[in-house]
Amino acid sequence: MARIAGVDLPKNKRGVIGLTYIYGIGRSRAKHILEAGNIDINKKVEDWSDEDLTKIRTFINEVITVEGALRSEVQMNIKRLMDIGCQRGIRHRSGLPLRGQRTKNNSRTRKGKRRTVANKKKVTK
Repeated sequence: MARIAGVDLPKNKRGVIGLTYIYGIGRSRAKHILEAGNIDINKKVEDWSDEDLTKIRTFINEVITVEGALRSEVQMNIKRLMDIGCQRGIRHRSGLPLRGQRTKNNSRTRKGKRRTVANKKKVTK
């Protein structure tokens, strides 16, 4: 079992796909990591030697920010936006979409489950 940055990688997948299970590593970055370590991209995770794992671990620890450190960095960036009170920070605070999307019909993912607002009753004379 290959364990990198606190994540267990699936044994039966190719190396490029297996590395994407780590938060902060996508397909292109995984390919870059394997090329830097001179490891075959199509080689499965279970076929990696201890030397290959060591190369990958050292490269990730030295060059790339992943997992907990990256999550905290992202949260700090969001908190900074909210503290300075810019448009994106206000949208984060109120749980609305940030990048100019319409909110009349869509954006259920950001807004959450529908909350019905009752109509005001008309006053009778």
